[in-house]
Amino acid sequence: MGPGDLIAALAPLTSMPDSRLLVGRETFDDAGVYLLSDELALVQTVDFFAPIVDDPYDFGQIAAANALSDVYAMGGQPLTALNIVAFPTGTMPLSILTDILRGGQDKVHEAGAHIVGGHTIIDPELKYGLSVTGRAHPSFLLTNAGAVPGDRLVLTKPLGNGILATAAKRPPSGGKAPQFQPTPGQMTGMMDSMKELNGAASRAALAVGSRCATDVTGFGLLGHASHIARASGVTLRIRHTAVPILAGAEAAWEAGAISDGLRRNAVYVESMVEWRNVPAFGRDILLDPQTSGGLLVAVPEARVADYLSKMEGAAEIGEVLERENIAIVVD
Repeated sequence: MGPGDLIAALAPLTSMPDSRLLVGRETFDDAGVYLLSDELALVQTVDFFAPIVDDPYDFGQIAAANALSDVYAMGGQPLTALNIVAFPTGTMPLSILTDILRGGQDKVHEAGAHIVGGHTIIDPELKYGLSVTGRAHPSFLLTNAGAVPGDRLVLTKPLGNGILATAAKRPPSGGKAPQFQPTPGQMTGMMDSMKELNGAASRAALAVGSRCATDVTGFGLLGHASHIARASGVTLRIRHTAVPILAGAEAAWEAGAISDGLRRNAVYVESMVEWRNVPAFGRDILLDPQTSGGLLVAVPEARVADYLSKMEGAAEIGEVLERENIAIVVD
């Protein structure tokens, strides 16, 4: 669902106060955090979706990395995971499900966590993901509310996998080849990025004293950045030319590979963003829904160089300002 529809659906619901609930749904953080003791907090999240790539093993890895990312975005370490499966039994061989589950399990094991069970339903549309439980120290969390003026914004993975995946899924029409198809190298770059765990990015953020991060997924960079701006009471300034972009994404966009999710994200942030001389592609890439994207981290200014030295491929893309009359400025 788009962020606007989700907010509308949640608006009538009230939360039950609990001093042990450190992070609930009010700040649109990536996971919930519940205090168990002075030195231990529980981190919980869930994420699942339909296939974004053709290979079932790759799909399992990407879906698992995407779900695990929510725990990392809170500064946590995954402990256990439960599989969530919707599978068209009878129309697909069970070997496909085995490969998906193997991909998910391998990625969970890579994270140092365990698959402890799950739930399956029969469904015409295949879907897969995880419910993940992790741990964190309550004094060392990464949340949407932790950004302060002067922090620098660092993005740890390139954008564009939503645009590339849209282009890759386009069928030929009228017997003609589609206008644009990502090359094998571009597809490999996209999949490698999506399969990469955000654990190193999370641990490095805590090591340099960061207290604010979010992972960039379905709401696009600006959608998730707006949650930081709101929860922290700040304005974010983003330099669109500094944002790293996957190879082939601009060519795919020029061929019209724009998803409905991108359009929903544009509507959601319309009143929150001031655009200053930003071309059309520069706008759309910041709205592109990502699957298993990187972390957007607010890093203390004095530690930016240290953080970037630990994170190959990460880029400083902006800064945190005192709150102005707009949530985000893109120039």
